[in-house]
Amino acid sequence: MPKKIKIYSDGACRGNPGPGGWGVLLIYNDTEKEIYGGESKTTNNRMELMAAIMGIESLTNSCKIMITTDSKYVMDGITKWMEDWKKRNWMTASKKPVKNKDLWQRLDRACSIHTIEWYWVKGHSGHQENERVDLLANKGIDEIIT
Repeated sequence: MPKKIKIYSDGACRGNPGPGGWGVLLIYNDTEKEIYGGESKTTNNRMELMAAIMGIESLTNSCKIMITTDSKYVMDGITKWMEDWKKRNWMTASKKPVKNKDLWQRLDRACSIHTIEWYWVKGHSGHQENERVDLLANKGIDEIIT
């Protein structure tokens, strides 16, 4: 029976592009782990993707994951658009290259060994875990710019 893990992920950027950060909260039973990081020049969408990627990649065994993000971009990309992008060789419906293809492909690889349910929550709406990962993402930025 695979472990059941809850992941909360968030990305942040100051300027777009600008310094960015990502934050993740992993919960397994009563154990919590926070991870975060940042990049000096990036975009908010790349940081939202990195948060999901880093959360999933931090797991070493196949798990049943419930991941919550406040990013419609990540949510729609993974649940609605990705299969068609892959069928079209990473092109959009309008025949343009998929933005952030490198991270979408990395996310796709990271997801491949897990069973994942994706959830969306409105950002900055008082959702306790989402507020925590927002603080972590901003900590990632703070450590890059200081």
